[in-house]
Amino acid sequence: MREVQIHERLPLTKAIPLGIQHLFAMTGATILVPLLTGLSPAAALFCSGLGTVIFLLTTRSQVPAYLGSSFAFIATLTLFVKDQANISSAMTGVLSVGLAYVLIFFLLSIFGLNWINKVIPPVVAGSVVAIIGLSLTPVAVSMSSENWVLAIFTLAVAILVSIYGKGFSKIVPVLLAIVAGYILALFMGQVDTTAIVEAFEKPFALPFNHVASFSIDWVAILAFAPLALITLIEDLGHMMILSNITGKDLNLNPGFDKVVLGNGLATGAASIFGGVPLTTYAENIGVLAITKVYSTFNIWIAAIFAICLSFFNPLQAAIMSIPTAVMGGVEILLFGMIGAAGLRTLVEAKVDFSKNKNLIIASVIFALGIGVSNHGVMYATLAGIFLNLILKDEKEEIEPASAVEYANESAAK
Repeated sequence: MREVQIHERLPLTKAIPLGIQHLFAMTGATILVPLLTGLSPAAALFCSGLGTVIFLLTTRSQVPAYLGSSFAFIATLTLFVKDQANISSAMTGVLSVGLAYVLIFFLLSIFGLNWINKVIPPVVAGSVVAIIGLSLTPVAVSMSSENWVLAIFTLAVAILVSIYGKGFSKIVPVLLAIVAGYILALFMGQVDTTAIVEAFEKPFALPFNHVASFSIDWVAILAFAPLALITLIEDLGHMMILSNITGKDLNLNPGFDKVVLGNGLATGAASIFGGVPLTTYAENIGVLAITKVYSTFNIWIAAIFAICLSFFNPLQAAIMSIPTAVMGGVEILLFGMIGAAGLRTLVEAKVDFSKNKNLIIASVIFALGIGVSNHGVMYATLAGIFLNLILKDEKEEIEPASAVEYANESAAK
């Protein structure tokens, strides 16, 4: 299967289904955050599409990433929206996250990006990428456990199409698997179509109820803004993965500073329409890894469809009716692919695990990333960077055989 690079454009007959595949991959997680926190799922869908458009414009369409709702802010949003019913303070907090990103962009622009490769060598990068995928797998398993028959069937379809599919079907395995899983769920009586029928009574509506609803609340700002560090590290890890699978160093071109700026502007825009902070999505990166189609044109299509979908209630209801287990089956493959991409980085960089420094760094990253339930990836990344900076590189030791030869040569002299 030929790789389709970032700048390439496939015909619309192929690009549209590929864009819809990205839409399906991100929708479940994107609307889950507002459902848990008391915000509007339609607004979150609209903001994810708008935010992705802003991100693509900022990065000059050189980064094939989709932006969706960040899980890092669930607890904080719940406190201000559900518990206190204070939407204005919550949106002020979301805006502060966007401004924090813009500030980081200026710092990166001033001090440059060359330090990234020194601070984050392959042993750190590969290990962090691996745990990003592996730390997400419990979520996929939990979703699948609601109905293992549906989950396994969906996963099997995705795998079989990825390996044995012919022609165009081979590059839309996720989309075909979700459709197949949904059809099986219909036959099993696992789909509630009531909401879809009711949605046709009022098919079109504005997806957002709150526009530019802000209030100066320093408590909210201090509660939200520091969490930008978490999504910043997520972005960095995701850029490592994308650089690995596309074969292009995206941290240098268009530059990680542009990625940070794009995310900041997108999150700032989301705050205007009652959305949640945005981050690059692992689900969509998993789709890229499976299909080997990296064209940002398909991401544009997904973003435009998401915006349109947010205004059309029946389609929203149809997507929300997809059983959790169906999405769980697909995500087992998507998150597993990300974990495998990290291992691929370690192998291709020929990281030498006979050296204690590399072994210790990878061990700590894996232990923290998988073992810590809340923000484990952030702690693991910081620990990996810290250990890489303080641990000295080991000196090459003389092999025993060489030592004997050296002694013989000395004796001969």
